[in-house]
Amino acid sequence: MNRRDFLLSSTAVMVAAQVTAAEESRLTDCHVYVGHNPFRQLDAEDAGAFAAMLQKRGVTEAWAGAFEGLLRRDVAAVNRQLAETCRKHSVLRACGTVNLTLPDWQEDVRRCAEEHGMRAVRLHPNYHGHTLKDAAFKELLTLAAKHGLLVQVVAQMEDERTQNPQVRVAPVDLAPLPALMKDAPDARVMVLNGNAAMVMRHLQQCPNVWLDFAMIEGVGGVENLIKTWPQERLVFGSFAPVFYWEGAKLKMQESGIEGKAAARIRWQNAQSLS
Repeated sequence: MNRRDFLLSSTAVMVAAQVTAAEESRLTDCHVYVGHNPFRQLDAEDAGAFAAMLQKRGVTEAWAGAFEGLLRRDVAAVNRQLAETCRKHSVLRACGTVNLTLPDWQEDVRRCAEEHGMRAVRLHPNYHGHTLKDAAFKELLTLAAKHGLLVQVVAQMEDERTQNPQVRVAPVDLAPLPALMKDAPDARVMVLNGNAAMVMRHLQQCPNVWLDFAMIEGVGGVENLIKTWPQERLVFGSFAPVFYWEGAKLKMQESGIEGKAAARIRWQNAQSLS
């Protein structure tokens, strides 16, 4: 091998190693919130500081919903402010709120896609007072697919036992989802904060449903989950700032998932939905 060929070969090896290292370090957190939680003070009220915290911990993209979307009725204003906030902080990707009980919610979906350039919308059916059996949810699946939007359904925000006694909401009943997804093959749904009992009863056979692991608990919880849940439909979700971000990192570490399997969960599965 002459000197020129040696240098070219060495450079190619170095570039390939750098690309591999960059890909291994990528991390997409599909489940965070910014703004003011209606029930407690949390660390995402200062979006800039929150975004800096995520980046310091190695997050390259964080899918952010707005706490204000839980109870405020002016969803258009909530989504507009969320979009502005996320534009200021490159790590944050806005996931707009849609409340199916409000008039003209279809226009909120259109604004999210066309005006704000969002790629996902986030629903809180239990706080907004509707179920997955409602005709509006089926309509939303069709409309979201038309706009190329991922639908995130938050199964629960916290255990009923720790909720304010005047504002208690039960977890979302996910039982209707498999039949709905079968009828809407172009729709894509990500269940956030589902626990193993919720998802294993209904959803592991749905090819167009993804799951985050924020509320998958127990020793080896993630490792045990992927024994029955497809790895290609599991994503990294921290539920920060409600949960400590480091908790999600530890779930991955103690699960023993490494290499290509870890990369799928850390960012590749999420990228396939972008």
